[in-house]
Amino acid sequence: MSKIFVIDSEKRPLSPIHSAQARQLLRNKKAAVYRWFPFTIILKESRPETPASALRLKIDPGAKFTGIALVNDSTGEVVFAAELKHRGFAIRDVLTTRRQLRRSRRARITRYRQPRFLNRTRPQGWLAPSLQSRVDNIKTWVEKLRKLTPIQAISQELVHFDMQLIRNPDIQGNEYQQGTLAGYETREFLLEKWNRQCAYCGIKDIPLQIEHIHPRAKGGSNSITNLTLSCEKCNLKKCSKDIKDFIKKDPVKLQKILSQAKKPLADAAAVNTTRWALLEALKSTGLPVETGTGGNTKFNRSQQNLQKTHWLDAACVGQSTPILNIKGVKPLLIKAFGHGTRQMCGTDKFGFPNRHRTNKQIHFGFQTGDIIKAVVTNGKKVGEYAGRVLCRATGSFDIATKMGRIAGISYKYCSAIHKKDGYSYAF
Repeated sequence: MSKIFVIDSEKRPLSPIHSAQARQLLRNKKAAVYRWFPFTIILKESRPETPASALRLKIDPGAKFTGIALVNDSTGEVVFAAELKHRGFAIRDVLTTRRQLRRSRRARITRYRQPRFLNRTRPQGWLAPSLQSRVDNIKTWVEKLRKLTPIQAISQELVHFDMQLIRNPDIQGNEYQQGTLAGYETREFLLEKWNRQCAYCGIKDIPLQIEHIHPRAKGGSNSITNLTLSCEKCNLKKCSKDIKDFIKKDPVKLQKILSQAKKPLADAAAVNTTRWALLEALKSTGLPVETGTGGNTKFNRSQQNLQKTHWLDAACVGQSTPILNIKGVKPLLIKAFGHGTRQMCGTDKFGFPNRHRTNKQIHFGFQTGDIIKAVVTNGKKVGEYAGRVLCRATGSFDIATKMGRIAGISYKYCSAIHKKDGYSYAF
């Protein structure tokens, strides 16, 4: 199962331990809880220095989710796993809203300044905020984990890294299609694009074949926009028919398949744009960084018969992947939600001001987003509650628990478990 992180009294990372050992240390008061997410304990007394087992941090970056795994290369044990959900597309939508508000404001005959869109230069290596946030999220968690565990190396999936060309610099033409990883890159992308199901009948959990929407016999290309997935039965049934003839009785499905085929490659573009910036950020840590392709990751996963999840993909990144031991590992689900908004004047959907926000965020030592524990001893809401808090200046807080939202809890009953850091956590 996932191990518990341990740091010594000098806050130096030690080898992760079993949860039973952590409970015993806490029970005997030889350690205290240092951090809840990820769960870490700190020893109260200094111990003789023992060599910590070296761990490898493995990262599978994605447009929406990034898989993170800590692997012991010598034993193959997955010590820790997490899935980080990015907010890149949310940032894009917020920036679009801000741009629309500013444009409409400047279009009116008011005191506002004129448009200025050519007076700013972008530094070298600039990324759009929605893309930069992905890099920053991963960089933040690399630094967090380095402070809590003895990480000695990093592996990153670098999507377009050509491993065949490195092994054989003279490789040419059709030889690219004959390697060990032949077809893995295209097939993996199609599986993601078409939700791992047959485009025609919707069946899942069976072997799927790559199928040409516009058949090759009638001039169809091998372009990714002309490829889909189908089961063997539908593939044989369609044969060389045009898709408009094959499913002419179901125009809704026909339109859905054609629109899905032309779907822009936004996710793939986001990963490709940020991959080199992320690599440079990881190299800046001073640790050795290994890279691998998406096809290589899938090959490693297939060889060990592992399921398709973000954290397992991360554990399979790179040539250094050993035989993995994933028994009992439960990934920590991390969601980036930011630090709120600085907008003082809230607007309705038409852009007109309808509310005002205060600039004071901390009330009675708490702020919205903290994870707290409330032990209510009297009144109508007697009991214990834990969850994310919504603060008010009156001191009457709301707590979002697993059972729902509990309103009207006084700050006097509250104690902080985990201070707001821009992320939410779940298992």
